[in-house]
Amino acid sequence: MNDNEQLIAGLVAKARAAQATAATWDQARVDEVCVAVGWSVYNDANIARLAASAVEETGMGVVADKVTKHKNKVLGVLRDIQGAKSVGLIEVDEARGLRKYAKPVGVVGALAPVTNPTATPSSNGLAILKGRNAVIFAPHPKARNSSAMAVGFMRAALQKVGAPADLVQMIAEPSVELTQELMRQVDLVVATGGGAMVKAAYSSGTPAYGVGPGNAVQLLAEDADPADAAAKISASKAFDNATSCSSENSVVAHAAVYAAFVDAMKARGGHLCSKDEKARLRSWIWVTGKDGHEGLNPKIIAKGAEVIAQGAGFAVPAGTKFLMVEADGDPATEKYAQEKISPVITIWRCTSFEAGLALVVGITDACGTGHSSGIFSSNPDYIER
Repeated sequence: MNDNEQLIAGLVAKARAAQATAATWDQARVDEVCVAVGWSVYNDANIARLAASAVEETGMGVVADKVTKHKNKVLGVLRDIQGAKSVGLIEVDEARGLRKYAKPVGVVGALAPVTNPTATPSSNGLAILKGRNAVIFAPHPKARNSSAMAVGFMRAALQKVGAPADLVQMIAEPSVELTQELMRQVDLVVATGGGAMVKAAYSSGTPAYGVGPGNAVQLLAEDADPADAAAKISASKAFDNATSCSSENSVVAHAAVYAAFVDAMKARGGHLCSKDEKARLRSWIWVTGKDGHEGLNPKIIAKGAEVIAQGAGFAVPAGTKFLMVEADGDPATEKYAQEKISPVITIWRCTSFEAGLALVVGITDACGTGHSSGIFSSNPDYIER
């Protein structure tokens, strides 16, 4: 057994011992533990420290937005699991004579992204504990201190209510090799991050749940309110410098509302790039890596719009919150149809609902299939499509 195998085996052994205790808990005890752990990563003092640490360590996002995101994610999970049965008999199907019982899966390996190094472990950890499982986090190397802080809060909360602290652990010095070994030894993998990470999880030989590229798209039909759409989309695009996978990457707007929508976006801090600026930005957002493949430039991920523009070689007005580029043609060959993980949004024009819907399908097929899309319209025929 090599060093990596021994290190992970030690964490897994401690996790299994802790999980054996959790497996004996009744529903009331499980819920008590979840509330205690949830509070440890929800209370204002701890969240403020987590948000500040995440931005300072990674250079990504906005502290105030991370506080909001963290609170909403943790509270959302606590709300979703409240009252949910996760112990013993959880469902009875009298018609078919079936009874369903819940049992723990065991030890879960959870991979956390650099863009959300505290909110993701906090929210995923609660759901995992609800099932009476233990979790070992594999944080991103560039965010390990922030993830360690969140894990520390959760471990302290477990001890406070008399539960084994080793129900929540993490790899202290994460690496690709250690993460791969973790995925090999645990009972289930939960992977939150880029496509490569999710593919690795699915290829690990261990059952896995993965969340990859977001690339959310909005469609504005001809009856959309452009000002309302701009207010909501601009808020989403600028929030935490677009670290959320649900942040819009493209908008397809009908010609009837296109100009008004773009003007409304400008009024809310957007800068519409010229053709020259679009070309410069293209060369800065996507760069060729050491492997010879083109990918997102780490220097633009979750950075501010002004910083990104400066890196691309052009200036934007002070206070610019996000950059807009216009696109047309086939999404399969348009690089701006891809996920950008930054306050950069692509605007597409369509002349009919059918044409717009085809663009939405093309964009999500190019990147982010199965994730998110939305529509601004009051037409039920459009909405139901």
